[in-house]
Amino acid sequence: MITAIVEYTLPPTIGRQECLEHFTKIAPGFRDAPGFLRKHFLYSDAGIGGGVYLWENREHAERFYSGPWLEGIRSRYGVDPKITYFETLVICDIAEPEIRVTASAGSPA
Repeated sequence: MITAIVEYTLPPTIGRQECLEHFTKIAPGFRDAPGFLRKHFLYSDAGIGGGVYLWENREHAERFYSGPWLEGIRSRYGVDPKITYFETLVICDIAEPEIRVTASAGSPA
């Protein structure tokens, strides 16, 4: 399992309200992306937007970020995003009573 943290600088014309409206509008479309598990849409008063994504694997994430999504970021915000990938080893979620170990001992899968 892969967690990707995506960040991009917002133009001065796009603030919290514009992000809220846009994110709410596009959120349902992510459910159709192969390998997609979850996204947290992010906004910072410092002018940074982005998301924390959970993917089945890195291949699905990289495929998604190299397609129409990338062009959408470029056209809407005028920048390329910074994407950092992490192997998700353990998940602790208040909605699930068990701690979820997603990785095995040893080297990455």
